[in-house]
Amino acid sequence: MVGTSPALAAKGRAAGAAKKQVDVGINAAAIPGAKVFGTTPASTPETVSFVFRSPNLAGLERQAQTGFPAPYLSVAQFAAQYGQPTATVQALQSYLAGYGIATTAYPNNLDVVATGRAGAFDKALSVTQQQYSTPASTSGGERIAAQTFHGVSTLATLPTSIADNLVAILGLTNYQPQVSNAQHAVASAPAGTAGSSSNACLQASGLPNDCNLPSTFTQHYGLTPLYRSHATGQGQTLGIITFASVDPGAPDYFWKNVAGITRTGTVTYQNVDGGSGPASFNAGSAETDLDVEQSGSVAPGANIVVYEAPNSDAGSIDALFTAATQNVAGSVSQSWGSAETLIQALQAEGSEAAGYFTAFDEAFLEMDAQGQASFVSAGDGGAYDAYGQFPGTDQPTNLSVDNPADSPYATAAGGTTLPYRADLGTAPDGNEIILNVAHERIWGWDYLWKPLAELNGVDLLTMAESAIGGGGGGFSAVEPQPSYQQGVSGTTAFQAVPWLTPIDYTSEYGPSLPIGWTINPFPSVIKGTGTGRAIPDVSANADPESGYLLYVPSNIGHYGFTSATEPGWGGTSFVAPQLNGAAAVIDSALGGRSGFWNPAIYRFARYGNSPFTPLNTAGTSNDNLYYTGTPGTLYNPGAGLGIPNLAQLEADFSSAG
Repeated sequence: MVGTSPALAAKGRAAGAAKKQVDVGINAAAIPGAKVFGTTPASTPETVSFVFRSPNLAGLERQAQTGFPAPYLSVAQFAAQYGQPTATVQALQSYLAGYGIATTAYPNNLDVVATGRAGAFDKALSVTQQQYSTPASTSGGERIAAQTFHGVSTLATLPTSIADNLVAILGLTNYQPQVSNAQHAVASAPAGTAGSSSNACLQASGLPNDCNLPSTFTQHYGLTPLYRSHATGQGQTLGIITFASVDPGAPDYFWKNVAGITRTGTVTYQNVDGGSGPASFNAGSAETDLDVEQSGSVAPGANIVVYEAPNSDAGSIDALFTAATQNVAGSVSQSWGSAETLIQALQAEGSEAAGYFTAFDEAFLEMDAQGQASFVSAGDGGAYDAYGQFPGTDQPTNLSVDNPADSPYATAAGGTTLPYRADLGTAPDGNEIILNVAHERIWGWDYLWKPLAELNGVDLLTMAESAIGGGGGGFSAVEPQPSYQQGVSGTTAFQAVPWLTPIDYTSEYGPSLPIGWTINPFPSVIKGTGTGRAIPDVSANADPESGYLLYVPSNIGHYGFTSATEPGWGGTSFVAPQLNGAAAVIDSALGGRSGFWNPAIYRFARYGNSPFTPLNTAGTSNDNLYYTGTPGTLYNPGAGLGIPNLAQLEADFSSAG
């Protein structure tokens, strides 16, 4: 990145007289449950990101949806074709320098990171920052801690010549919007315990249902033939975007003592915007541990760069742009996200930048142009991604998808359940409760609701609301359908099983949203149509009940965890880094980058010998709490194109050139 020069600082406040309001990211006063309790001290250090709009954004989007051909663009070539003129970037730097704010410009000419004190930003942007608090989320599939943070309640003001070229200003709040897409099993142990014994997993001759290793992924999804041809990711680098620091030494311990992996690739950690602070349970270090452990196991020969950033809008966008402008990672994954509904609710109240989605699209678009594949977890709330992501107790029950998995310019990683059989115990009426998943299916925890309701003696709706889990999928309400999905059967017409019907609409969150459900214990298959970008693109095992062993020292002492090595972990958090590792292995076999997967994989799926197996059984044995399969189609919103044969996918990439 390029810093502020003395010449720019000398221009100071003279950067134009006419001024205009600009989107500033989250308007803290309108975050659900936010309460103000004072003014932010002027001396508070802050990092704020100014994201410019690409002057050729429409052309960039069209090319990305078709696919960028090799040779891919360099960062300098991307900046020349799609970045703002250097003079525009320098005008912003000059203006901020006049208020004592230091800046660094990313070489793509799209992102400028500014560091200074709250008082300086207040003066430069004509805002007043205040201190806020929000309550913890106590319902839904995600646990969101109570937060204390600073933020603003009005739009920023900048010279018109600068404001007209900006997409958004992100970072005038340090509210933490991103949640990890990792989940723990609910059926393998009584409520409040950590699951089955890790020692039992490690000593068993055959691994139990939720004690899988990365080798389960590599063997089940066809990566073994590439290993036999000596492709292990050597010569490749993969990147991990995360908002919590790794537990020191955790990945190395996992590879050596749990997975039995011998790695030849290196691992480096880079702080973005000051980093993500000390490793801890509350920060979500489990997410970073699993991202590195899984991707490094799948691609033992690949180098890994872990980008650790603050959990904020600014940290998130800067981590992505750092991975893009360094351009060392041929593939990048992120397993954190926010419900699209949450972002829309904040936007509707003037609480989030109107250009928020575009800003993140631009980061993925740069990766696409440079041949960097990107994989993002599609969420763990099934078709109801917003449930559990709002502060407080009232949770939206509408159909919703996850961001940034909704971006048409990244590959959205969905979830399945592997076949397994389990004896849950004896119900109060004396019946033995048996779970039997006979075939790999779309992950949706509705298959647990009736058995667990009977086992625990509770009504079905109460059980359902306590176990909202499944592979994220559906249709974006924000992003239009990309050209690579057009004409692919199943990307608009769908089938569903409406277990849950949203009720009790409220305007508490700005737009009218439901906060309750009724439940149908015997839903029939219905038909419907959807518009917008369909999610996910490809799926793999993500159900914690058929999940994985994870090594996380910072989990000890929390929620009953007594060992750093614990079974029963899953979520689409696993699928994104696993696909990231698989991309590195495929690239090592190809001898170069495969690039953004989506334009290619949707073409491959139309071939007579597709590298994907659609999970298209229709009904309650194959759904993500709503969306099910449609026999005969290539796609469904529960599992996307389906499960991959990765060796065949490599062959298709090779044949396509």
